[in-house]
Amino acid sequence: MGNCESICLSTKSNNNRFEFIFTDDKKETSSIFATISALNKAYESSRLYRDLKLRGALIQGGQIRLLPTEEIHDKVNGVWNLSSEQGNLGTFYITNIRVVWFANMNESYNVSLPYLQINSIKVRDSKFGFALVIESSWRSGGYILGFRIDPIEKIRKVAKEIQSRHQVFMATPTYGVQFSLESNDKKPQQQQQKASIVTSRSAVNEDVEIDSTLKSDACVLYFAQGQTQDSEVEGKTKEKPVFSRELGLAIEPLKSGTSIESLWKLF
Repeated sequence: MGNCESICLSTKSNNNRFEFIFTDDKKETSSIFATISALNKAYESSRLYRDLKLRGALIQGGQIRLLPTEEIHDKVNGVWNLSSEQGNLGTFYITNIRVVWFANMNESYNVSLPYLQINSIKVRDSKFGFALVIESSWRSGGYILGFRIDPIEKIRKVAKEIQSRHQVFMATPTYGVQFSLESNDKKPQQQQQKASIVTSRSAVNEDVEIDSTLKSDACVLYFAQGQTQDSEVEGKTKEKPVFSRELGLAIEPLKSGTSIESLWKLF
């Protein structure tokens, strides 16, 4: 095979580590690596569009730090956070992406709740009087946030506005990842070659049959060999990749009793 470049993706899920290795036979690994790195960076930098954030760097000088494409629709003063017995007086920001509350006496005591993670918005009676109750989804921890605003007419108005913004956002959600399509001018001969490749691939009829009787966990076969959860084992060399004729790729050596076919049987 000679020398080749591969993309190695190391993942972690529920304290388990997995490793995936991909090799491109067209030797375009560098461009694929750049694309994956850019996608990962865009995902990490846009978490506030999707994830609930507690006590983050959200406020600066009493003003919300806006995200790209974020617009402020309303600012509500005199909002009490009912997370403690005494309550904390703060300010509400309602934007096109999220609702943000912060304490007036301590800006670092704040919460950012994207519409994507809101499960319900209601006005309920509590021991503090009528309160605006916002429940987050189970993916964000299932938090129940209570806020008090006087008078009662104002709290109902704020609740209706948040409900309206939530409905508009869920109809056309914004995830914070901006991209632009670039035109790539190719020679007519290269375009014809690509068209022929697409035609030949589309002509293949795939016959897929799912075997529901097999109950083995195929994910276990993707555990990174020679890796431990806490640290790398020193002095232990990893096995070199081998060429798989079935896939036409360089893969990690299969364990004893494992075949390429068995890796695709998930159930």
